[in-house]
Amino acid sequence: MILELINGPDDIKKFSKQELTILSQEIRDFLIEKISTTGGHLASNLGVVELTMAIYLAFDLPMDKIVWDVGHQSYTHKILSGRRMEFDELRQYGGMSGFPKRKESPCDAFDTGHSSTSISAGLGLAQARDVLGEGHFVVSVIGDGSLTGGMAYEALNNAAQMKKNFVIILNDNNMSISENVGGMSTYLNSIRTGNGYLDLKKHVTDMLSRIPVIGDTLIDRISRTKNGIKQLLIPGMLFENMGITYLGPVDGHNLKALTRALREAKKLDHAVLVHVITKKGKGYAPAENNPSKFHAVDPFDILTGKSKKEKKVFSYTDVFSKTICRLAKEDKKIVAVTAAMPDGTGLKRFSNLYPDRFFDVGIAEEHAVTSAAGMAAGGLKPVVAVYSSFLQRGFDQVLHDVCIQNLPVVFAVDRAGLVGSDGETHQGIFDLSFLSAIPNMSIFAPKNDWELANGLEFAFSLDSPIAVRYPRGEAYQGLEDFKAPIEYGKGEIIYEETDIALLAVGSMVSTGEHVRQKLKAEGWNCTLANGRFIKPFDKKLIDHLAKNHWLIVTMEENVLQGGYGCLINGYIHEHYPKVKVLNIALPDAYVEHGNVSLLRKGLGIDSDSIIWRMKKEYLDMERQNREWKDKMK
Repeated sequence: MILELINGPDDIKKFSKQELTILSQEIRDFLIEKISTTGGHLASNLGVVELTMAIYLAFDLPMDKIVWDVGHQSYTHKILSGRRMEFDELRQYGGMSGFPKRKESPCDAFDTGHSSTSISAGLGLAQARDVLGEGHFVVSVIGDGSLTGGMAYEALNNAAQMKKNFVIILNDNNMSISENVGGMSTYLNSIRTGNGYLDLKKHVTDMLSRIPVIGDTLIDRISRTKNGIKQLLIPGMLFENMGITYLGPVDGHNLKALTRALREAKKLDHAVLVHVITKKGKGYAPAENNPSKFHAVDPFDILTGKSKKEKKVFSYTDVFSKTICRLAKEDKKIVAVTAAMPDGTGLKRFSNLYPDRFFDVGIAEEHAVTSAAGMAAGGLKPVVAVYSSFLQRGFDQVLHDVCIQNLPVVFAVDRAGLVGSDGETHQGIFDLSFLSAIPNMSIFAPKNDWELANGLEFAFSLDSPIAVRYPRGEAYQGLEDFKAPIEYGKGEIIYEETDIALLAVGSMVSTGEHVRQKLKAEGWNCTLANGRFIKPFDKKLIDHLAKNHWLIVTMEENVLQGGYGCLINGYIHEHYPKVKVLNIALPDAYVEHGNVSLLRKGLGIDSDSIIWRMKKEYLDMERQNREWKDKMK
């Protein structure tokens, strides 16, 4: 196999044209085989095989710097840079990341995970190069879906000021995770089949130069008025008007054409955009026919494309989807907003039932939040369905546009807590902290499927902002007998005893139930309480627990700093200094990729780790009591 000869970034340059054709097929076969076992991002990677090969042929890595927008399409890049042998542990705990990581390889120039960032990052790398007087090339790869994000335009605006080479590759497959929407998508659709301006310009110039005496003069005059001609002929005039030279469109699966275009782009002394047309899922029929389904996949059967998972679980996202459709049927003022994630957030069914009340704004979380604020100000009841890690991108808008005006926007915060294999950039472990810091914001975390459905109904009854936070995966259906009515800022006691109180929120309530069962088997007294509201937290509940418990254990799937435990700890320390508090939360760190169960154990938030810490707290307290008694003798 030719693929086995790839051990570093220069190896691809040794092969003939015929060998390169074979290599592209071997890479696709390799990706399909490995991802069918480990899971991962398939369709996007199959679509950029030739593009990645062309980058490696035209540039010299790691001296030249490549920045991949989002980065989930970097698998071929990882293969060509010499990491083929690490694919058996792709996205596994302790294994290779599914995204570029600088610590993994010098060929990874910048860590990515969220969209619309690559042009900004690449521009910064190019500016650093110029200030330091270095001579390497910098390339930013961005998809047409990511180009719907406002940050990309901010970067393009600044890239136009470059006085040295900076290459932007627009990977245009007309498909992000879901179908692209908006004006940029329409614009790109119109130019995909446009005539090649550069070829036409060269042809005209050659003809005019043959005219005796006046030929050169005509060329000069045409050059002065080229913008007018470009308006009629060039497909990428939007970029040209910004001051960025446009090359393309180029067939993204024609290795020769791609390599030639990239080498031409290297010759320019300013920013240049190479427009590449690719097909998502290229070379694997199931992925070509259903690229959204094969965007990110679990292990699957290669012949059929069907998942190897035994059955589809009823997830929290499903609960949200079912509930929001029911509520919208009853209240015609309810509208839904998503940032290019109708499938992932569960709004696809809503969009089919209520298309006039559904708004997909593209990959633009900031705009999603502020437009929802405008809808609320106009008398509607908007819900913004968003992943926890993506809501970070709209923090200023939540604070400035929603909460200052105290507008009734409901935030359905999906994928809250640990999400697993996508790693650091996707773990939803900061939302309790940054949302708790915002005045007028309320935060509700349901313990199970019933509480999510009823919590959403409650959220729409408020006349102020609220975030309803729930995890990824199967909806917990335990504790169904405990259905205390949801009241603003009130928690519930599920089991009441004395001595130790477990005070959990959201997904940690089920963990608290397991902890209590194990402690009871060992003869401990233990109360289990469901906080429900992180903000405002239930002070009366804390007062009640502090009367009969020497230890209160707070439990949350969020970082400790600024989270639920910190809020409770401060209150108890001020009002009940003799009561011990043990905070169970995630460390002040970024959590890498891996199976969620392994991550929970490694981070000390599984039931056994919590019990160990509680027993240690008890032993430490006993030791301190003995030392105090010895001093008093």
